[in-house]
Amino acid sequence: MPLDAESDAIGTLLLERGALSAEQLVAAEDLAEGWNVSLVQVLLARRWITLQDLYEQIAIYHDLPLVDLEADPADDTLVRRYDPAVMNRFSTLPLHESDGTITVATSRPGPRTLLHIRDLYGPRSRIVVATHLQISAALQKAFRDRHSHDAVFALAEQDPDMSAQQVVTPPQILVLYVLLSVLLAGVAFAPVPTLIALNIFLTVFYTGNFLFKGLLVWIGGAAQETSSRAIAAGAALLREEDLPVYTVLVPMFREPEVLPILAQALRNLNYPLAKLDIKIVLEEGDHDTIEAAERLDLEGVFEIVRVPPSHPQTKPKACNFALRYAQGDFLVIYDAEDKPEPDQLRKVVAAFQQSSPDTACIQCRLNYYNARENWLTRMFTLDYSLWFDLMLPGLERMGVPIPLGGTSNHFRIDVLRDLNAWDPFNVTEDADLGIRLTQKGYRVGVIDSTTYEEANVSIPNWIRQRSRWIKGYMQTFLVHSRRPVHLWRSVGAAGVFGFVFFIGGTILSGLLNPVFWAIFGLWMIFGAAAIEPFFPLPVLYLSLVNLLAGNGLLIYLTMVAPFRRRWTDLAPWGVTVVGYWVLMTVAAYKALWQLISNPFYWEKTQHGLSKHTASELAEAKAGGPEALAAAPMPETGP
Repeated sequence: MPLDAESDAIGTLLLERGALSAEQLVAAEDLAEGWNVSLVQVLLARRWITLQDLYEQIAIYHDLPLVDLEADPADDTLVRRYDPAVMNRFSTLPLHESDGTITVATSRPGPRTLLHIRDLYGPRSRIVVATHLQISAALQKAFRDRHSHDAVFALAEQDPDMSAQQVVTPPQILVLYVLLSVLLAGVAFAPVPTLIALNIFLTVFYTGNFLFKGLLVWIGGAAQETSSRAIAAGAALLREEDLPVYTVLVPMFREPEVLPILAQALRNLNYPLAKLDIKIVLEEGDHDTIEAAERLDLEGVFEIVRVPPSHPQTKPKACNFALRYAQGDFLVIYDAEDKPEPDQLRKVVAAFQQSSPDTACIQCRLNYYNARENWLTRMFTLDYSLWFDLMLPGLERMGVPIPLGGTSNHFRIDVLRDLNAWDPFNVTEDADLGIRLTQKGYRVGVIDSTTYEEANVSIPNWIRQRSRWIKGYMQTFLVHSRRPVHLWRSVGAAGVFGFVFFIGGTILSGLLNPVFWAIFGLWMIFGAAAIEPFFPLPVLYLSLVNLLAGNGLLIYLTMVAPFRRRWTDLAPWGVTVVGYWVLMTVAAYKALWQLISNPFYWEKTQHGLSKHTASELAEAKAGGPEALAAAPMPETGP
C-alpha cells in the first residue's frame, strides 16, 4: 500500500527532529507498505521512538493539541454517557463539556475519526490528541464497576443454565437424593443384589470408557494428516497485507519474572507485530507484576489491563474484563510461560478460512519444553501427547463436544462476545466453553500447531493444578447435565455419549480407581472367595478384562503417544503411568472436597520452577531481547 500523505509527513517530521534515523524511516515505510498498515502503526510496533514523541508529531501534523490524560483526566460522568464499545473501536474519549462544546480526545485523528466525532459528540466538538494507551486506561477507569460486574455476572444473568454460579440445581439435588436413597435402601434390605448391580454398572462404565478412549486414539491418529498439509499450505500463501488484527490475551498473576520471556515469545510470532493487539491482563493489586511490565518499556502494541478486585478471583473473570477492550477480529489466550510455534497465528487464520462458517474456535496442541527434566515432567508430557495429539482430534472427527485446553484457543471474537465469553465461576473455563460452543451450534476445530509450556516439576504443585482441572470438569459436567434433553438435541447421541465418557469418565476414573484397586488387593490376599458373592462369574471376567486388557490398553496408548512427535525415548516411561494415576486419584479427591467446600477457589499453579526457565531468565537479563531471540527452544522442539 503506498504511504498516504499523513504517514509521509509524520515520517518527515520525525526524521527532521532526529527522533528517527533515515534507515529506521525507510524500514518503517517498507513495513507499512508490506503489512498494509499506517506508518504510525508500524512505529507503535517498534521501540525506535517513544510514544510521547510519536503522538507529538501526530498532533503537530493535524494542528491539534496533545493532552496528558494522567495530568488532566476525563470527566467519568461524561464518559459514561456513551457506549464504551464504540469509544474503544474508534479510540475516542470525551474529556469535558463546556457551553455545549465537548472536548474529545482521540489517538487516531483523521477524516474517518473526525466524521465519527462530529456525528457522536456533536458538530461543535473540540478535538485533541492523546495516546491510545491513555484513552484505553481512561475507559477502563470510567467503566471499572460496570465492566467488573459484567465480567463476573453477565453469563449468570443472561444465560443462567450455562453458568456454574449455582453448583448444583434443585432438580440435580433431587436426583442425587433419590439415587442415594435407593442405594442406601438397597444396601439395607438387599445388600448382595445391590452391590452386584452397582458392580455391573461400574464395570460396564469402565469398559465403555476404555473402548471409547481407544476408539478416539484410533480415529484421531489418522484424522489430521490431510488437513494439516492443507492448512500449512494455506498459511504459507497468506499475504501479510491481508492478515486480520489479532488480539492476544495474556492473563498473569504474580509472575513478574517471566515477563521478558513472554514478550520475546510474542515478538517471535511470524505475524506482523503492528497487527497484534496484546493485552497483558493483571490484577489491579498485583503491583510487582505491573511495575515489572512498566519497566520493560514494551512496544506500543502491548497494553497492561488492570482488573479490579472482585470475587471470584479467577482467570476467566480477568479475561472477560479484558475482552471489553479487545480490538482484533480473532482472539487467542496464552499463559505467561507459553511458547507458541511462530507460524501458529497464520495457521489458525488459514484454518478458519478453510473451515465451515459455524467454526467458532480452533484449538492448538499443547506440550512441554522441559519434558525430560524429571519423572513427573515425562509423565505430564506423555499425558498431553495422548490428550492433544490423539484424543482431541478424535473428538473433532466424531463430532463430540471438545473440552478446550486452558491456553492456545483461538476464537472468532464476535462469537465469543455473543456467548458472554468465559464462565468466571468455572475453574476450568475453557473446557466448559468448548462444550457450550457445541451446544450453541458452533464447531470447534483442532489443528497441528503446538504451544510449548513449562511442565510442573513439583508433585505438590502438580496436585494443585490437576485438582483445579478436575474440579472444573466436575463443574462442567454438572452444568451441562442439567438439561439432558436439551443436551441430546443440541449435540446428538454421539455427543452425549462422548461427553459422558470423556468428561464423566475422567472424573469417575480418578474417584473409583482406589475402590477397584482395593478389591483387587482383597482378591490377591484372601482369594476369590472374599469377593465371589458380589462378583458373579460374567462380571468377574469382565472386571478382569478391564484390569488386564483395559489398563494394559491405556498403558500401551500412553507409550505410543509420543511417537507422533518422534520422542521415542519417552515411550518406555509409559509403563510407570500407574504411579501417575495414583497422583490423579489424590487430585480427584482433593477436587471433590473443594467442590463441596470452596467451589470457586482458583488454586494457582506456580510457574518458573523449571531449571530451563531459570536459564532463560538469566539469558534475558544478560543479553536482553536479542539473546532471547537467538536462543533455541529447550530440549523438545517440534
